[in-house]
Amino acid sequence: MMSDMRVFVAVDPPAEVVDDLDAFLEARRDSGDGLRWTPPSQWHLTLAFMAAAPERVIEDLVGRLGDVVERRAPVGLAVVGGGCFPDVSRARVLWAGVQGGTALAPLARSVRSACAVVGAAPEGGPFRAHLTLARIPRPRDATRWVRVLESYAGPPWSATEVAVVASHLPREKGHRPRHEVLARLPLGG
Repeated sequence: MMSDMRVFVAVDPPAEVVDDLDAFLEARRDSGDGLRWTPPSQWHLTLAFMAAAPERVIEDLVGRLGDVVERRAPVGLAVVGGGCFPDVSRARVLWAGVQGGTALAPLARSVRSACAVVGAAPEGGPFRAHLTLARIPRPRDATRWVRVLESYAGPPWSATEVAVVASHLPREKGHRPRHEVLARLPLGG
């Protein structure tokens, strides 16, 4: 019997970018005041998220996404600064910003459209390029963290591929989701 899958389409930063940001945050995590830090191995730029994509459409989804991304050129990016969702005074999510991320917006729109066409309608609001660094259990002011992130500027890199990823929720409390890459699709250009 086919079921639904949690799936997202994302751009993964390269190892040297992840390592640089991780080293910057390493000394600061201990003063995290109860923040739940996202493992660096799970940092990505989400282009589309589907909480319940029918498993039967995944093959068509990958094929359609391949057609979409091969028509898009690689994009120059850098992790710079940061912020909070929904805002700094009621922060629930701490994120790192992405310089050049607005260039990914047309790709995100095309990816979301391809997802909807095959029957895996994406969720969420407008695309905003960011890496989720930590979740905050209760809303609170995170001005101090945003100031820390404003001092960060990582190395430049080029987004050259898009990943289609299944996100498996943990079966036990206290565990994190497990990510399984279903496909890597190169950007054309």
